[in-house]
Amino acid sequence: MLVLVAPGQGAQTPGFLTPWLELPGAADRVAAWSDAIGLDLAHYGTKADADEIRDTAVAQPLLVAAGLLSAAALGDVAPGAAFGLGAVSPGAVAGHSVGEFTAAAFAGVLDDTAALRLVRTRGLAMAEAAAITETGMSALLGGDPEVTVPHLEKLGLTPANVNGAGQIVAAGTLEQLAALEADKPEGVRRVVALKVAGAFHTHHMAPAVEKLAAAAQELSPADPAVRYVSNKDGQVVTGGAEVIARLVGQVANPVRWDLCMETFKELGVTGLIEVCPGGTLTGLAKRALPGVPTVALKTPDDLDAARTLVAETATA
Repeated sequence: MLVLVAPGQGAQTPGFLTPWLELPGAADRVAAWSDAIGLDLAHYGTKADADEIRDTAVAQPLLVAAGLLSAAALGDVAPGAAFGLGAVSPGAVAGHSVGEFTAAAFAGVLDDTAALRLVRTRGLAMAEAAAITETGMSALLGGDPEVTVPHLEKLGLTPANVNGAGQIVAAGTLEQLAALEADKPEGVRRVVALKVAGAFHTHHMAPAVEKLAAAAQELSPADPAVRYVSNKDGQVVTGGAEVIARLVGQVANPVRWDLCMETFKELGVTGLIEVCPGGTLTGLAKRALPGVPTVALKTPDDLDAARTLVAETATA
């Protein structure tokens, strides 16, 4: 069974969209999306520097656009079509944080443009919320969750991403994160500050939830055409309205990617492809799902390997 996954914020790097725009029809597709959301995605994906694409309001729609573009290149799917009904039919889809919007489009819950418009609202609202208090996120490498989580809570931090494979991401104020650097939980090898602009998936994002909920009321979601695995709890969600409700709520709730990977295992995953800008989730899968072949779509050069994996899982 093939699982298609989409990464979250922090995966973007300057110029990462450049080679994808060279594919036939890609530039026109991105231009149409840019017009729809009032943001020059091609500029930010090719010419902007690291600080510019660190901006939450830019990074989030840029990541979703990159994921949709690379998936379309993989499966030759028409714009707006449910990905699961195209040339590539995954057994399940999922996304990490903002990647859930990409996954919702893959599953046909929202069309590409609706997903990008909603995530544009999310990015703007989260940027506004992040400006209220200076906050951030740091990844903790190593350690036991049963030891790490209570330690974070003692420092006033939130375990915002429980990623599995020995990785938890803490979120909170810069003062709280500085205290974490000086007082690491037992067993944690390293604390790495992430390139994000706020404490996402915590109570600091509550104002953004309200704005996203208001925007979501205008949507008419379809039920998922393929299994949609929610990062709230790793459960398969079968109703479109429930998918949207979870997309809204996850802004201020922790991401449980560890539970998503457990669900992949229970469903019988035999291959995993991470759309552009891939690398983070395949890295976690290699440790948590040993023996499962993975491909990260970093550039179009990775498409052949991904198509080979698609063919192998289809044959199996």
